[in-house]
Amino acid sequence: MSDCQALQPIAVTIPGVNLGSYIQAVNSVAVLSAEEERALAERLHQDQDLDAARQLVLAHLRFVVHIAKSYAGYGLPQADLIQEGNIGLMKAVKRFDPTMGVRLVSFAVHWIKAEIHEYVIKNWRIVKVATTKAQRKLFFNLRSMKKDSGHLTMAEAEAIAADLNVSTRDVLEMEGRLLSYDAPLDGSPDDDDERAAQAPIHYLEDHRYDPAVQVEEADWESSSQARLMTAIGNLDARSQAILSRRWLAEEKATLHELADEYGVSAERIRQLEKNAMDKVRAALTA
Repeated sequence: MSDCQALQPIAVTIPGVNLGSYIQAVNSVAVLSAEEERALAERLHQDQDLDAARQLVLAHLRFVVHIAKSYAGYGLPQADLIQEGNIGLMKAVKRFDPTMGVRLVSFAVHWIKAEIHEYVIKNWRIVKVATTKAQRKLFFNLRSMKKDSGHLTMAEAEAIAADLNVSTRDVLEMEGRLLSYDAPLDGSPDDDDERAAQAPIHYLEDHRYDPAVQVEEADWESSSQARLMTAIGNLDARSQAILSRRWLAEEKATLHELADEYGVSAERIRQLEKNAMDKVRAALTA
């Protein structure tokens, strides 16, 4: 059974605009006894019975609501938290083995919280505040472990680090992230002219990649390269060959190698190279 297959039979249970009606509806679904739950799980596990999966999910939606309420402090829509938890519940139902000897709700808690955690971390701030395992642990535990809303002392940070088995540096860094806030990109409508001029929109632009500048630079580079090739083309054949071998080839020739080829001294090759370079520079600056 795929997650999509499991989702279709319970589409009517997705929390919508009227969250109160949804919660009332899921609370009206009877809780399964251990025997009923095991029988449904066996039908799903052995026969891939989607109706059994639907009944298992429906009977446990009330628990998702209960878990989602504990994440209300992050300021995210309750309906979205519940829906993410429902996805975790469906994944748990798909993986539940009735022979394990535990109730589905105990097994599903991990999957429900995992989906809600992922949603909270992705949507609580514009910039993701927790990426490593230690950061995620601190994100969901630090606020409840702090004694007050003020800044942590070093002793408190060290105590929390020891309790959670993370570094003190991680604790202090996460505290800073939790105490920070997202700045509006273009400022607030109530800002005066001076504050509005300091909004991030005015300094986040990278002018190095201005299309007009890029076109201008490309034109200049193309023109310079064309003039360089013309200047080299006006040299005599030997001078062209020496410059090409000394500066344009992937494996540059040495003065002595060219001296042997042309039957002259290395000093003579150096002089020819210098004269050719002078003529090219003069042509480019003319």
